[in-house]
This record gives sequence, C-alpha cells and structure tokens, in this order.
Amino acid sequence: MLDRLIPPALALAFTFAPVLATAAPQDAAAREIYARVIAFRTSAGHAQTPALVASLHELLTKAGVPAADIATLDHGEARAMIVRVPGRERGRSILFSAHMDVVDARPEEWERNPFQLDEADGNFYGRGTTDNKAGVVALVSTILRLRAEGLQPARDLVFGFVADEETAMETTRLIADHEWVRGALFAINTDAGGGLLDETTGRPLIYLVQGAEKTYASFELTVTNPGGHSSRPRADNAIYLLARALGRVEAYRFPVMSNDLTRAYLGAVGQAQEGELGAALRRFAANPNDAAAAAALAKSPEFVGTTRTTCVATMLAAGHAENALPQTAKATVNCRIFPGVPVEDVRQALATAIADEGVKITTLDKPEASPVSEMRPDVMAAIERAVHHDHPGVPVVPYLESGGTDGKVYRTAGIPTFASSGLFAKASEMYAHGLNERLPVTSFYEGLDHIYRLAVELGGARKP
Repeated sequence: MLDRLIPPALALAFTFAPVLATAAPQDAAAREIYARVIAFRTSAGHAQTPALVASLHELLTKAGVPAADIATLDHGEARAMIVRVPGRERGRSILFSAHMDVVDARPEEWERNPFQLDEADGNFYGRGTTDNKAGVVALVSTILRLRAEGLQPARDLVFGFVADEETAMETTRLIADHEWVRGALFAINTDAGGGLLDETTGRPLIYLVQGAEKTYASFELTVTNPGGHSSRPRADNAIYLLARALGRVEAYRFPVMSNDLTRAYLGAVGQAQEGELGAALRRFAANPNDAAAAAALAKSPEFVGTTRTTCVATMLAAGHAENALPQTAKATVNCRIFPGVPVEDVRQALATAIADEGVKITTLDKPEASPVSEMRPDVMAAIERAVHHDHPGVPVVPYLESGGTDGKVYRTAGIPTFASSGLFAKASEMYAHGLNERLPVTSFYEGLDHIYRLAVELGGARKP
C-alpha cells in the first residue's frame, strides 16, 4: 500500500521540476502521508512509534533512500528514526527535527475520530495535525523532494524523528548523541516557531522563531493522614487540605521578568496587535517595570508565560473508597520557569505560598534548563526569505517559548536550535494537546515548502 503514496509519475514530475517549485502531485502525496501518520496512535502506552517508523522506513526506501542512510534508535517502547542525506563535503551536519509522538486523545470526547485525518471548513482535524505530525510530514516530504530533484547538499542534512518528546525525551537524547548528529552546526526544530493570523481578518501579523524556552518542571503536592470512616469526618481531611494548598498556588504570582529576547518579541507583537493588548505589549517592551502593562499581560494565556514563571495544577488523585476518608491526596503542579531561575527556588516559592508543612512538595524527574541560542544571521535570513515567499513583509522575530520542546535537549547537547515550522494560525485556533486539534489546510502546505526551502538554502543543496 505504501508504494501508492509516491507513484512513479510523481517521481518523474519531480525530476523535471525546477528547484523550489510546487507541484500538485507532491502535495497530494504529502496529504496521504499526513493521513497515514495521523492514524497511528503514537501516545505513551500504545507502543505505536515502532509501527510508524516501519511505515516511514518502507516509504523512504521504496523511494530510493539507501537503507544505510536510515537508523533507528530504541528506548523502551519508543522507537526514533534518523535519516541522512549525505553532503558533497565533510563537515558538521545540520539537523532538522520533528516528533512523532502525541499527547493522547480520547475518541469519546472528540467531535471527530482523533486518529483519522479529517478535512473540513478549511482545516485539517486530528491529533497531531499541529503538534507535531505536520512537522513529521514536512521532513519526509523534504527528503523525498531532495532525492527526486537530484539535489545534494553541501554538508550532511540529518532528519530526526523523535519518539517521546511529549514524555521523557530519551530518544531525543539518543539522536543528539548519534554520530551523524553529535556536534551539529545547528538544528531546525519544526515543533515550535510559526506565524500569527489576525483573529478577525485572518491576515498574517508576525512570524516567530524560537531561540529559547523555559525550564519544564513538575512538582507533586502530597497530603497524608490516617483517614477513617466517612461517617466520622475529621478536620484534617486530606482532600480539603490539598484543595486549600492548590488555591494558594492559584493565587500566587511569580515576579515579573524579562530579557532582551522577550522584550524584542513582545514589542514586535505589540506593533502588530491592536487595542488594549497591543498597547500593553508595547509599554511592557519599553519598560518591564510598568506594573499596569504586566498586569494586563498576566490576563492573557498567550503572553503571561513570556513575562514570568508560571505554575498550574494539571492532575489530581485522592481517596481509595467512596465511604472512607482519604488517606492520601496528591496533585501535580506543572511549572514553566523563566530562564536563569533555579528549579529549587521555584519549589521553595511554592512552599512559601502554600505555608503548610503538612503538604509535602516533591520535584518530579530531573528538570533541566535550556541555554538560549544566539540568533545566527544566516539562519534568520533563510527563515525570513522562506516566510516572505508566501507572506511578503511579515515581521520575523525571535521569541522565548513558554512551553517545552526537544530544543532544550539539543541546546543542552551544544547544538544551537532554532524552531521554525512555517505554520500560520490564529491564537484562538491553536488546539495542540486539546480537543479537536486542527491546522489550516493552507498552512499545512506552506509548512511543507517552508522546511524544504530551509533545507535547500541552509544546506547549500544543488545538483551534483
């Protein structure tokens, strides 16, 4: 069935297509690949990344990619893949990265089957349509286009398909340490970076390139006591004590912070944003000590994370029987920590805010900070040209990512990383990790060309 995804006629069309041309058969093939990868339930616990890797491996080898240029990397149930397009010269490689895994979706909660690509109302629907299977397809499409057009890069291009970005990122570490990737010149990460569309008109406002991200850390809040029979309530009910602690976490505000990158980003967005929010963005960029501007941004889910550390309750577990007092109540609080702030300082701040020694606060896993990637002029120039091909004149600016991506692993490994997906969407339509995840159809196809253009320009690809 896979051989039908890239028909011989498409390969022939590629052979005579000029560099950077867009062909309808190419888009049709990419859409079929998109549908295929969405259909794999690649969330933790379903062990589907090996099957998806096998599917992509078969697709690539049937298109002529040598098996020697494909490697698989396993960690537990997860399987990652890297594909090398050899360069004309020896030197440090350039990495392009996407992740195949997704946050799980419950079909009974969705309006559509989350594991079936559905096109409606100008959008593609399905789990992973944005995060990050559009990136997976863009990488596969780029590999196929380079091969079909007979283009060879000046240096090795390596395409990494991560299997556990949404959980432990262990396969990301395996990729970063692989001999094809280790010491790479830089990485382009498709899992972040993109354009904002005006909520009313749909016109492009700004394009963002991720150059840094906040530290991801989770803390477990635990309350325990002997419990007892539900007919004999006690004042220290573990659920109530935990609820009070969470209320204090909700009310606590971490100090306002900024750096050159965040001020530049917020100022640029402010120039493109109208109304009170735009004014607050501009004022904060000019003066981060403007308390009124900071308070206005704190009300915006889109921008609050750029101005401070944030912590939010995400999971609850308590009790063991409906007719028994709870002996244990637990909550997970997830924090996105501003660069430069130690994780332990955040834990201590939560303890101070909760002010209850009966609530035990434990740091989960081993959070790691991510260095800031200094913007490379050549990378920024290539991204600008790729963006302006479809959206002339749109401002292209770096930003701090409030969420977390594989970029922190690559940066920690010494690989400067710049996130750029080529995808544009309205802020109100960004449903990654949420119900009815979607991506504008036009954005998907623009994203394919965006990554291809970056690979050609940054890789110095040409016919041998």
